[in-house]
Amino acid sequence: WPALVEFSTPTSSCCTTSMRTQILEGVNYLHARKIAHFDLKPENIMLLDKNTPLPRIKLIDFGLAHKIEAGVEFKNIFGTPEFVAPEIVNYEPLGLEADMWSIGVITYILLSGASPFLGDTKQDTLGNISAINYEFDEEFFCHTSKLAKNFISQLLEKDKKKRLTIQDALNHPWIKSNENKEENKARGPKKSERRQLKTKRLREYTIKSHSSMPPNNTYVNFERFAQVVEDIDQMESSFISLAAAHDSLQENIDAMVSIYNEKEACYKEENEAMRHELSQIRYEFRKVEALKRSLQDDIQAFSCSLGAISNRFQERQSRFDALALELSNEVKWVQDVMGSFHTDEGRRYPNCSFSSAFNNVNETLKELLNRSCEGELLSGINLDFSETGQQK
Repeated sequence: WPALVEFSTPTSSCCTTSMRTQILEGVNYLHARKIAHFDLKPENIMLLDKNTPLPRIKLIDFGLAHKIEAGVEFKNIFGTPEFVAPEIVNYEPLGLEADMWSIGVITYILLSGASPFLGDTKQDTLGNISAINYEFDEEFFCHTSKLAKNFISQLLEKDKKKRLTIQDALNHPWIKSNENKEENKARGPKKSERRQLKTKRLREYTIKSHSSMPPNNTYVNFERFAQVVEDIDQMESSFISLAAAHDSLQENIDAMVSIYNEKEACYKEENEAMRHELSQIRYEFRKVEALKRSLQDDIQAFSCSLGAISNRFQERQSRFDALALELSNEVKWVQDVMGSFHTDEGRRYPNCSFSSAFNNVNETLKELLNRSCEGELLSGINLDFSETGQQK
């Protein structure tokens, strides 16, 4: 980068045009293969040999390069703050357009010796980028062509779709024309003075940007590296805390799993016992239901039998009452007859005993009652004949 600044002297305007074209051609080579550099900046543009009239340029430091694949979203936060695109600051999907933004910043610096978005702190710089907070200061761009400003403006476009592609940049009128060369020739000595001023500012910017860097290592961004190391340390501390929290959480999870397993085993055992008891209850219930149905059938049968017996009993009772009344009348009649007969015959046959006759009649009546009413009337009329006959 210092060699590149030194090479941009007042007598080498044609060479700066060549270098500008070489930078675009190098990026075109990458973009044609869908490779984004993601860290384009003056430190990563090197001269092969500064002593040759038209030196060749090489792009270096491909540590952040990434192949862009269709349909695959890629996001990251990296690069040097001064040169990163807004989509990197805002953590949006990245593509080849980020390199074109960096080319716009590099072109701005080459033409003015000032950085368009550089702030007092990194946060200020990133805020300026996100807000597209830059301008073409008249102090630096009073003699810069409108085409050059237009070229920069179309590269420093926040909307990626409106930003120039590498092919658009190569075909831009400012790149294709020799307007700068003609303007330099027409102005003569005055042009040299202006160029010297721009080169001076460019040298001051370079010294300011790399004053903390050791010789022969100008393309390494030590500030970014130190910040990365610091971030890594913080991440390691966070990872250690996270690992401790993870271990603690894992212990809690293991304890909860153990408790859950114990509870589950206990619940399974209780569930099996309850299932067994419920099965027994269902079995007993079915037995009771069967017994209940059997008892209901027996009660119904007994009720039917009891009704039949009741009807039969009523019939027998009616028959019994009728027969008892009939027999009572007959017995009374027989008693009366026998009483009268006994009195008359005793007078006529004093030596004749009628007790045996009464007994025979009594036995005959009993047998008759047994056949008719199954002996139910015997208790009521037993021995009436004998007692009555003897009394008489």
